[in-house]
Amino acid sequence: MTHLKIDYVELGSLNIGATQGFLAKAFGWTFVDYGPGYQAFANAGLDGGIFQAEGEPLAHPLVILKTEDLEAALTAVTSAGAEIVNPIFAFPGGRRFHFREPGGNEMAVWSER
Repeated sequence: MTHLKIDYVELGSLNIGATQGFLAKAFGWTFVDYGPGYQAFANAGLDGGIFQAEGEPLAHPLVILKTEDLEAALTAVTSAGAEIVNPIFAFPGGRRFHFREPGGNEMAVWSER
């Protein structure tokens, strides 16, 4: 299995337009629009995006690891004691799953396949 490295970070926002405007003005980041609920950011030093949170308390940023073998990564994290909080699902660009490591942080792993 390819060594899992941080590849992407997602930020939740209660007002995606306000967050996008702030990040553009304060840091000069640019954005790719994936619809009303998701904006990918560019020119930020690390790939990532902003998702529209639905009135819920915001969690920490979501750290996303990349792998070539999603099923092997799922086996590795569950064998190490992770709780799967969102099983493998497809999204534009690939597939991913979310897990909670034993210390309580939610993370995700994605693959292009």
